[in-house]
Amino acid sequence: MKSFKISTTTVKVTAVAVFMALNIVMCTFSIPVPGGHLYLCDAIICCAALMLDPVSAFIVGGVGSFLGDMMFYPVAMFVSLFAHGLQALFISMISHYTFKNHKLVSTVLGLAVGSVFMVGGYFLGKTFVYANFQTAVIKLPYEILQAVVGAVLAFLLCRNAGLYKLADKFGILYSGRGKM
Repeated sequence: MKSFKISTTTVKVTAVAVFMALNIVMCTFSIPVPGGHLYLCDAIICCAALMLDPVSAFIVGGVGSFLGDMMFYPVAMFVSLFAHGLQALFISMISHYTFKNHKLVSTVLGLAVGSVFMVGGYFLGKTFVYANFQTAVIKLPYEILQAVVGAVLAFLLCRNAGLYKLADKFGILYSGRGKM
């Protein structure tokens, strides 16, 4: 009987699909906070961006958020495509290609820059979608809180909970990444 070997491409495509599904699921759940809601999809997006290549990260962050919003909140789906897509893209690019000898610094810098792009993207998007600058300003603290919580959770999950090791074991850890 022949042994069955799964190709690296199959594992990578499956990992991207699983991260996208998790992103969509996390778009449906929110934690109510005074005056708004906190979504945990940023944690999934940041984890995927820290482990995957930039294109795959954009697909997970942007397309996953787009699909989640398309099903549950279609008004903001294009805003989510660009805000979360750029968030994931910049996190992945910065964490994989800067400070090769200081992975911790590149990870934190990537998460910070990605968070700024997400918050800025949603601020501009909500200004356009709601056609009201004041509404975007009111939502700004919740976007910042969501970005910070997502980045911190992703950092802890990847670094302390062993997601890097698990991703490396399955061969989906992007080769540009060393140990943090």
